[in-house]
Amino acid sequence: MKNNNSKVSKVFLHTYLNNASPTGFEASGQQIWLDYIKPYVDTHFTDQYGTAVGVINPDENFKVVIEAHADEISWFVNYITPEGYIYVRRNGGSDHMIAPSMRVNIHTDKGMIPGVFGWPAIHVRKDGKEEAPTLDNIFIDVGARTKEEVDEMGIHVGCVITFKDELQELNGKFYSGRALDNRIGGYMIAQVAKKIKESGSKLPFGLYIVNAVQEEIGLRGAEMIAARIKPNVAIITDVCHDTTAPMYNKNVSGDQVAGKGPVLTYGAAVHKKLLDLIIASAKKNEIPFQRAAASRSTGTDTDAFAYSNEGVPSALISLPLKYMHTTVETASKDDIEQVIELMYRFLLDFDPSYDFRYVV
Repeated sequence: MKNNNSKVSKVFLHTYLNNASPTGFEASGQQIWLDYIKPYVDTHFTDQYGTAVGVINPDENFKVVIEAHADEISWFVNYITPEGYIYVRRNGGSDHMIAPSMRVNIHTDKGMIPGVFGWPAIHVRKDGKEEAPTLDNIFIDVGARTKEEVDEMGIHVGCVITFKDELQELNGKFYSGRALDNRIGGYMIAQVAKKIKESGSKLPFGLYIVNAVQEEIGLRGAEMIAARIKPNVAIITDVCHDTTAPMYNKNVSGDQVAGKGPVLTYGAAVHKKLLDLIIASAKKNEIPFQRAAASRSTGTDTDAFAYSNEGVPSALISLPLKYMHTTVETASKDDIEQVIELMYRFLLDFDPSYDFRYVV
């Protein structure tokens, strides 16, 4: 399959992925996303909490959503010691185990303030009695010796903190960096809109390209925007675990491989008839795919859309990801293109008169 990344698309990918958009503070990333997608949609809008939506065919009554979430995990300043050290609490599922020695940016009204997660030197730790990183003992050093110095820098309780890292390529086959979960999804749905525009394809329904906020703390942005749009169908894209890396148990986590195509999930929130249509499009267009099973919920915005309004047929197309919720989340470039292609082909194949009722 040909890589459809133009130079503009690649610049967008790096700009968007490298920009920090922590949960509840997504505005700068949403502006980057909107500026990119505007030429490919007929109109756009945002809601009060920052979810951004591009719309193709806004006058059509039947509404299809393709969706990703824009936010990334982060930290909050929780306590500043008299000596100027900063203790944190999570904003989303941030991983305390990877924090020591990481560089961070603290977002303040005065701008970004650099800091580091400190950790005692190996020389002063006792073999066999080493403390593991926990929320109780990880701390940030911003080069201050007193709380007053920290205050003068514009840092206060409630300031949000993100890891400092940038997107890179591995072996020409993978992208690796922080926040692929799930800004790579925002990139992919934007590319779908681009393909529709540049191919001149005409859709017999309204398409709502949704980049939702606040997924990492409970699917909140999706809940709000689903109530506003009231879609008839929703296709969500997010990430799932590549389970081939060391320390994964396939008996528990399944067998998903980065590089072998999009992952299609089975579960109660996933509408089986919609999933079958997606699988049919994948087979028809020779797009490889993998399967996964969810238990009570998918843990993604799929659940929010499925159970919104009076019930919305929803499905999940996932991107296999290594090292989720770290600064080196790693995804296959081929998989990214195949997710884009699968969403695009499904939209071209879909007939809005299809009857989704299980029982007639």
